[in-house]
Amino acid sequence: MKDDRGLYYHPSLQNHDTRMYVRDNLGRIEFRLWSREDPDIWERHGWLSLEIVKAAAEMFRERGQDRNPLALYDLDVAQRLIKDGE
Repeated sequence: MKDDRGLYYHPSLQNHDTRMYVRDNLGRIEFRLWSREDPDIWERHGWLSLEIVKAAAEMFRERGQDRNPLALYDLDVAQRLIKDGE
């Protein structure tokens, strides 16, 4: 899907109020989250590579937190959106 912010998918099929935007930045796929419930998240968090997301997930795991940020980021979907959007 695409809107004025760019290409996106819904990371949760049950909640269409959250969108994960994707882009290709010099061959590296990047992600950026937007949420209708927390629209400021767009400004607080910039574009993130999957490597950064994986490092954050490792930090959560090391702290013993159950939260898994990787669940929101789908590289296969991002690649397909970018390919189809070209």
